[in-house]
Amino acid sequence: MPVPSLWIDIFEKVKALGFNTVSFYVHWGLVEYAKDDFNFDGYLSLEPLFEAAKKTGIYLIARPGPYINAETTGGGTPGWGTRVPGAWRTDNQTYIDAMEGYVRTVSRILAKEQITEGGPLILVQPENEYSYCFEIPNCPVPWPQPGYMEKLQKMMREEGLVVPTITNEVQYTSSNYAPGSGRGEVDIRGYDNYPLSFICNDTATWPNNKLPINFWEVNHNLSGGNPNSILEMQAGAHGRWGWFSTEDCSILTGSSFERVFYKNYVSFSTTIFNLYMLYGGTNWGGIASPATITSYDYGAAIKENRLLTREKYSELKLLAQFLRVSPAYTTTRPLNQYPVNTVNGSVYTTNSDLAVTQLADVVGNRTAFWIVRHAAYNSLQESRYKLQFPTSRGNISIPSLGGQLTLNGRDSKIHVSDYDVGGTTVLYSSGEILTWKKFSSKTVLVIHGFPGEIHETAFLSKSRDIQQVDGDALENSSSKNGIVTINYKITKSQTVISVGEDLQVVVVNRNDAFDFWTPEWNGGAAIVRSPYLIRSAEVNPPGTLALRGDLNQTKVDAEIFADGKIHSLTFNGRAVSVEKTVYGSLKYQIRTSNLKVSLPKLEGLDWRYIDGLPEVKTDYDDSKWTAANLINTTNPRKPTTPTSLYSSDYGFHTGNILWRGHFVATGKEDSFTVQVQGGSAFSASMWLDDKQIAYFPGVYNVALKNLTGTPPILQAGSKHVITILQDHMGLEQNYGPGGDLHKIPRGILNYDFGGLEANKVTWKVTGNLGGEHPVDRVRAPVNEGGLFAERQGFHQPDVGKSLWRRGSPLDGLTTPGVRFYSTTFDLNIPSNLDAPISFNIANNTAPQDFRVLLYVNGYQFGKYASNLGPQSSFPVPEGILNHRGRNTVAVSLWAMSLGGAKLESFLLKTDGVIETSMHPVVPMPQPSWKQREDAY
Repeated sequence: MPVPSLWIDIFEKVKALGFNTVSFYVHWGLVEYAKDDFNFDGYLSLEPLFEAAKKTGIYLIARPGPYINAETTGGGTPGWGTRVPGAWRTDNQTYIDAMEGYVRTVSRILAKEQITEGGPLILVQPENEYSYCFEIPNCPVPWPQPGYMEKLQKMMREEGLVVPTITNEVQYTSSNYAPGSGRGEVDIRGYDNYPLSFICNDTATWPNNKLPINFWEVNHNLSGGNPNSILEMQAGAHGRWGWFSTEDCSILTGSSFERVFYKNYVSFSTTIFNLYMLYGGTNWGGIASPATITSYDYGAAIKENRLLTREKYSELKLLAQFLRVSPAYTTTRPLNQYPVNTVNGSVYTTNSDLAVTQLADVVGNRTAFWIVRHAAYNSLQESRYKLQFPTSRGNISIPSLGGQLTLNGRDSKIHVSDYDVGGTTVLYSSGEILTWKKFSSKTVLVIHGFPGEIHETAFLSKSRDIQQVDGDALENSSSKNGIVTINYKITKSQTVISVGEDLQVVVVNRNDAFDFWTPEWNGGAAIVRSPYLIRSAEVNPPGTLALRGDLNQTKVDAEIFADGKIHSLTFNGRAVSVEKTVYGSLKYQIRTSNLKVSLPKLEGLDWRYIDGLPEVKTDYDDSKWTAANLINTTNPRKPTTPTSLYSSDYGFHTGNILWRGHFVATGKEDSFTVQVQGGSAFSASMWLDDKQIAYFPGVYNVALKNLTGTPPILQAGSKHVITILQDHMGLEQNYGPGGDLHKIPRGILNYDFGGLEANKVTWKVTGNLGGEHPVDRVRAPVNEGGLFAERQGFHQPDVGKSLWRRGSPLDGLTTPGVRFYSTTFDLNIPSNLDAPISFNIANNTAPQDFRVLLYVNGYQFGKYASNLGPQSSFPVPEGILNHRGRNTVAVSLWAMSLGGAKLESFLLKTDGVIETSMHPVVPMPQPSWKQREDAY
């Protein structure tokens, strides 16, 4: 997300969800694109992130690497690192020297924002998933690497970082640097878990035996009693070229996944619970590794376009809000998981098909949480049961007033006993608690369940006054021996039950519970029922509750449960009439503005184009290109060509790479074969002079390909040029120590020109203008590749196009080649509307092999592969796209098919229209085009 002013929007949505902390990566390769040239300006600045966290009350966990993975190019390492010899992610001195400047620089920045300095930073994670050597049993370096971890943390400490350090072991059984382990140890041991892996093509299948059952025990034994800390808990997966989309991953890890898996992690007394990802964003420019597509939506609860339209956001809120009001949870441990696991359902339920974890507060020695699931976690059956468990009033079987509890398929419940609600003890509740608040005159408790379920809740109270004041869920009730019991059936509407004068129970079905929010302010809080989003609240002036929120409906009926002193309301600054209910809440209605916006039709705009591949013309001059004449290279793969044809050896690490091989024909050349490597799903075209003689459109798991073409008969002594246009899909991630996968070259590995000796070919190469010192430092460093139009800066606004031809990407090309198109349009979206916009390319009905790069106001925000997909919709955030002003859109169309290619459809769409109270978006700098010196 290269729009810093949008971070506060994300953080407010995280806070409203019920979470209190966000972890973030820092990509070394972006901030030190050239050795010792640090750039923490613009979108690379961390300051807006810190400020947004402070304003919203969010804590931060920094994950600065130096290796981060994250499906990013090089896993966070810089491209120039491919030229640094020796093993990376070890105590090898060449690596230590390479990373020290970055580690010290970023540590100084982070140190200023620690909680000890009044900032939001509470934890730092050195390294990433540094658990084992991926090449065991033949690990290329000694393992483990305590010396490296010790040196890394020493640098951080020397630059002022004092907050605790934490790991994220990729294997939950690893403990290489756990507290007490010696050199290189961290303060807190954490681990990752991705139980359904990263393959989302079968969204309904949960394989057997994928639900962990012993995480608390393993962590307890390995960490010396540290809190159970999951630093990466699966919350989706990344989309793959030519395979499945992030939407598939959202379905796989949707609300059912959250109910079963996340409540299972609750049963492990997990007190650091970090989801990967809660918000993923976009792999714009060349940020991605070959592992993933432009979108890094990840199927997360908050979508790439920042919308909250996935049910998993709301489901997650039910759990997070419950834990937020359950302080006893922080001092629990699972009593029947360790040392002997007895979670089978026959102990605490009447149904042996179930499993129950007894999670007890071992400090207060009172509250217990009972997590119920199917023993076969992926079961689809409906199971009836009664819960039988100990309480402060003895052993109890519930429901006691009639009916049975129900667990339907892939679901899990958290029942409670001896649970404190503002001074009132909930003796037990099978209905799941969403939240509660104690106001001056009464306590309000919100309980939810699925429609049709029978539930029962009991309180320690001598009151005999039990009234259903609204709704019809109450089935039965009793008051005896100081215990008030209510038995209820979840219905389609809200029910309010009063227990005496000081307790009010609100019973809702699960879908209605999604609309409940709990904004807090200094000295107060409220419970608000309203659709979509409530961001914040405050009392201003006295007696008036000022709500900030977003609405996705034109007519809203809402409700507030708050202190009795609240008698009036404003919503987003405008006064709203309220009506007090018989049970003391305030109901209100809001009519929103028209939730529609008008967008231009891209097909009707004045498009202009130029030739995007002049390099294949016979009179093209490549004298300013870089000579690919290095005989020696530090790359572990020694060249099998006379000179190195690895793009990173010449400072080109992103986007399209072009190669030109000059030769004098012998007349015997009968075929041309070039072995090109660009990373999985790359494509490449080969031209002999001005004719394309071979191409490869890309396959999702193919990173290396032989291009073979048959030339016409060449006259001996005639001069010719072979031109290769290839994709650079990003550097590989260097998963394990010493593996140095990020050094796997991009470029030409071998070539054979028939009867021509290899050393008779003279090669030149180009990538982005300036290489490791990009000309555009505002949008740099991975925004541009090596295409002619990119080198000229023609993707930027205000290019003089008087000499360009009129034509649209919907007209396209009729022969192989590249065309570069540009147009402008205006938007005028009202400032009170949040209307995320995407560019959409329809998959062609006729098979055509082509690739598209999309640029918006100079920023590259989409890569489309016609034969692969799956992504065809490309969200562009406000701030890159000017919602109130002029926009320049450019498209690079690379046609490989012999008949050329065109876009059959190219549409601008709103992904949603929300009336919003979000803070104003500050547009990112969008420098206009200027003639570039030395551009070629």
